[in-house]
Amino acid sequence: MRKKVKLSMVNQILIAVILGVIFGFVLPSFSVQLKIIGDIFLKLMQMSIPILVLGQIIQAVGGIKPNELSKLGIKTIVIFAISSLLAAAFGALVGILFKPGIGVHLTKVAEKAIHVKPVSLSETILSFFTSNIFESLSNGTIIQIIIFAIFFGIGLSKFMEKKPKSKLLDLIIDFNDVIIQLVTCVMFFAPIGIFALIASTISNLGIKIILPLIKYLFSYGFATFAYLLIWIVIISLYLKVNPIKLISNMSEMSLMALATTSSAITLPIEMNEAKNKLGLKDRITNLVLPLGMSLNSNGSAMHMAITVITIAQLYNINFTLDKVFYLIVISTFVSLANAVVPGAGLVSLAIIVPQMGLPVESIAIFAGVEWFVGMLRTILNVNSDVYSALMVGKSADAIDYEVFNK
Repeated sequence: MRKKVKLSMVNQILIAVILGVIFGFVLPSFSVQLKIIGDIFLKLMQMSIPILVLGQIIQAVGGIKPNELSKLGIKTIVIFAISSLLAAAFGALVGILFKPGIGVHLTKVAEKAIHVKPVSLSETILSFFTSNIFESLSNGTIIQIIIFAIFFGIGLSKFMEKKPKSKLLDLIIDFNDVIIQLVTCVMFFAPIGIFALIASTISNLGIKIILPLIKYLFSYGFATFAYLLIWIVIISLYLKVNPIKLISNMSEMSLMALATTSSAITLPIEMNEAKNKLGLKDRITNLVLPLGMSLNSNGSAMHMAITVITIAQLYNINFTLDKVFYLIVISTFVSLANAVVPGAGLVSLAIIVPQMGLPVESIAIFAGVEWFVGMLRTILNVNSDVYSALMVGKSADAIDYEVFNK
């Protein structure tokens, strides 16, 4: 009897990505028809994300005693702030050193202009808060959902302290388990959805749109993986673990991030690997990772910084040191409002480009490579969330090394 070889989800996704690229180039007319399958998969994943984020954060915050909550919260926010600022600074530095915008000639940019109303920083900050949580859930506005969930969780924590026999927290935990099972069912179709998504995207873009911005993509790619390498070294030394094992234990979420270009869609896989491969305890995973999806967008901060530097170079505009510093700070703040779905990078650029005194129509040239940029932005967003969670987990003695090393 031959023993059946069962492919892991990582291998299935990897094969789907490779086949999607091949089909996209070889059979473009056929591949473009697959877009509907990829879109259905994305919608199936996205339909549960707002509820997943809401429930997990309420459970995480509500299950922590008020005095412990403040300690974990401060650690988490400090790590998020530092990592996002450093990511933006690293992106700006790479843009200044590599000069990806020098020598690139934009043609007919005005004809392709994306007409987006410039958004002020005050409007951006105000958009973090909601007056109607049901509207936020309907629109999938993650940061508004997170802020509501934090306040709800704090209220629940205080309520459970007064009434420890209440079953309310248990009910929320059971509900969250059902949502996780729903996501697991949808993930069964991930290889098919990802294959269709990538094949249709490649067939639409082709190779011509990439060539004019190849230097920009190379620079951004270098910045992303160099920053990830720095993270890996820091985490390996801090946790005293094998860096190869660290990378291996995060392989599925990394592939999912690259394939879907969405932090939200990757979140269930990310949380599963954090618990079952990295050994992070539930109280850290359920709190830090959903929070990090909006509050720790390292990839988004880096993307905005390096892209704005590139746009300035395209228009022969030299930024002074104080202007670069302002860019780093504003990139970090605007990354908080970054959407967690494919294509969100263009929305973020529409916010920050006018703030830096650059023409909004310059964003159009980057629309053609948004999918490739999204891959890099998302893997840094996702992986840096996990690295931050590991740092918080280590400080709170909430990592099971037996699970990590098994």
